[in-house]
Parts: sequence; structure tokens; C-alpha cells
Amino acid sequence: MELLIVVLFFALIALASALGLTADSRDSADWKPSHQGARESRW
Repeated sequence: MELLIVVLFFALIALASALGLTADSRDSADWKPSHQGARESRW
């Protein structure tokens, strides 16, 4: 029963994503370069 719920959940998320109902909440800070944990200067 739990497996059915998990599969249904992921199917609903995939459907919502395909319909454009989801949003990416990440910003570019997730992949900006850093130097030992501190964000590097732009130039």
C-alpha cells in the first residue's frame, strides 16, 4: 500500500511539472563558484 502511495505521489509531481505548475525556487547562488566556502568575486 505504501508503494502505491509513493508511486502516485511521484506521478502527481511529474504531471504537475509537465503542466508547468511547479516552480524552481533555487537561485544562481546554488552553482556560483566559491573559494573554501566563501563566494568568489565576480571579476
